Amino acid sequence: MLVSTTEIQNSFGKYLKLAHCEEIIITKNGKKAAKLVPYQDNAARDPWIINESSPSYLPKGIHLTYEGFLKLAEESEHRYEYIDGELYLLASPFYPHQKVVKEIFGRFISWFQGKDCEPLVAPFDVTLLRLENEEKINVVQPDLLVICDHDQIDEKGRYKGTPSLVVEVLSDSTKSKDLVRKLDLYQESGVQEYWVVNPSSAEIYIYSFTNHTIDRFLTFKGVERAESVVFPGLFVELKGVFA
Repeated sequence: MLVSTTEIQNSFGKYLKLAHCEEIIITKNGKKAAKLVPYQDNAARDPWIINESSPSYLPKGIHLTYEGFLKLAEESEHRYEYIDGELYLLASPFYPHQKVVKEIFGRFISWFQGKDCEPLVAPFDVTLLRLENEEKINVVQPDLLVICDHDQIDEKGRYKGTPSLVVEVLSDSTKSKDLVRKLDLYQESGVQEYWVVNPSSAEIYIYSFTNHTIDRFLTFKGVERAESVVFPGLFVELKGVFA
């Protein structure tokens, strides 16, 4: 990942965590100047380290055009995500993952009843453009999302807008993608809030974004309740989610 010195200064905490997941190259005046790497002696004790690799469907280094992705997705029975030119095959989730999704989705349905915004659950394609390059099209399927821009649904039922809130439930095969690539994509594409649900540690992390940068980062665990920043009053009890 290439990051400018200005971005490092503005979001150092974010990139300090991401350095355990992906190589961070710092650029100055458009040229590579330094590398941010984790301190190895403490690496084993850092809970943000991700040892597994995200399962890219294509061999490493081979990219697919957006048109090629659309053709494959239309002809295949499998589900895919398409991020920065790379294709990801979405495997069927296991019971613990789906139970967490069910608990959060149930709470969201109840809270948004009668409101203008609407919660939805995967599979549901979301097309996002990066701030730095609006020609770079990405297609993802968040586990849960909340949309408020219903005018961005076309006559065929395809959603072309930007969710206000997205939720991803971590699994062993998706941690790297959810904590690195999707965090970066959601931040740049205009998503206002990103929930990362970690069944392994029974924690929920909430990122809120302002002007395409991380405004707040919150961690909830134990008997706490995770509360939304963008939707005041929306919360889930962790003891219910991870029961």
